[in-house]
Amino acid sequence: MTAAGSSTTPPRLVLPPHAPGLRIGLFGGTFDPPHRAHRDACLLAMKRLQLDYIWWMVTPGNPLKARGSLTPLADRIAAAQTLVHHPRVVVTGFESALQRVMGTQYTYDTVAQLLLRCPGVHFVWIMGADNLRSFHRWENWQGIAASLPIAVVDRLGPSLYAHGSVAAQALARWRLPEYAAPTLALRRPPAWVFLHGLKSPLSSTALRRKSSQKDS
Repeated sequence: MTAAGSSTTPPRLVLPPHAPGLRIGLFGGTFDPPHRAHRDACLLAMKRLQLDYIWWMVTPGNPLKARGSLTPLADRIAAAQTLVHHPRVVVTGFESALQRVMGTQYTYDTVAQLLLRCPGVHFVWIMGADNLRSFHRWENWQGIAASLPIAVVDRLGPSLYAHGSVAAQALARWRLPEYAAPTLALRRPPAWVFLHGLKSPLSSTALRRKSSQKDS
């Protein structure tokens, strides 16, 4: 009870439907705004990795970026749901509840909690080539790579530099040939694959900049 005598309800952590044996891709980001390249990367990964579902995880914020100017989480979730509109892609903001319940902040913490709460599920982390380029700056990135397989989706521009990134070089010995992508979800980490075929120049940063220029 509070001082005023009213009860408080603790935040509930509700994960999307899951079951042992399912192959589920984790596609995380701020998605501010979500755009067609996000959808295309998501669907390409689903097809090439032979995933049952993808959880499109709209995060409260990126620890490497300022949060002050972010669009409200509910609005970003709604925009992503409208954009993707696919029966096997679940747009979720559960990381916000996870932060309130567990005090988590980083991707490694999210992954650790999912592996604990969803035994038997074959999770794969999905990221764009631009994120591989900066992956070594993520909190405990080595721990993420050791926890679940990773799929990196081609991006026009960033792909030219991603292969030479700190993380790509450190993880080079565990990179699978692209033809092995359908087996990635069942591989023991560390294991990762680079998926070619998506060549969109779209980025959320560029879209926000363009929008702000229109409003000014």
